[in-house]
Amino acid sequence: MRKIGILGGSFDPVHNGHIGLARDAKEQLGLDEVLMIPAKFQPFKLDRKMVSGQQRLEMIELAVADMPGITACDYELRQEEISYTYKTLKAITEMEGPETEVYFLTGTDSILQIHRWKNADELLHNYNFVVGSRPGYKDDELSECIERLKRDYNTNITKVDNHQLNISSTEIRERLESGQGLSGLVPEVVERYIIKHGLYK
Repeated sequence: MRKIGILGGSFDPVHNGHIGLARDAKEQLGLDEVLMIPAKFQPFKLDRKMVSGQQRLEMIELAVADMPGITACDYELRQEEISYTYKTLKAITEMEGPETEVYFLTGTDSILQIHRWKNADELLHNYNFVVGSRPGYKDDELSECIERLKRDYNTNITKVDNHQLNISSTEIRERLESGQGLSGLVPEVVERYIIKHGLYK
């Protein structure tokens, strides 16, 4: 049975926290591949202007170029509709076929808000979840949430210790707007791409 992980999001821009979750989940769960899929229209961020989907995809491609088994995927960018996770997972599961097991990778804050997602029941009933956490960050709340989801939906949820850094794309954009550097926050190739194309000014 082939195992693939799906990591979605705005990736505006992709940062070391995203990369760390993809890499550590792949290693700890023995995933054959992790697809990093930038959203075309992120449901909770429809009111915010993002850099182009192509540029966000290119930044991911640069970030994972030397990481075998971690791949940038343009599936949602090729769709004309809002990027709902349940649609993406269903489509990829159908494309991959019955010999592939799909794992959805997400962070602590997202799993705590999963009830707000479109067709959350379908997601929780039908797919494996991998939650990135870091020691001490909402530990009790996360453990309680995972136990509740397992009990109510029989969801297979694995928590990985992914050494997640305290980084957000919002913080990165703010640093760029104020002329600060991004050392340790994004891969160097991503920082060079941002500077070359004058993004987030």
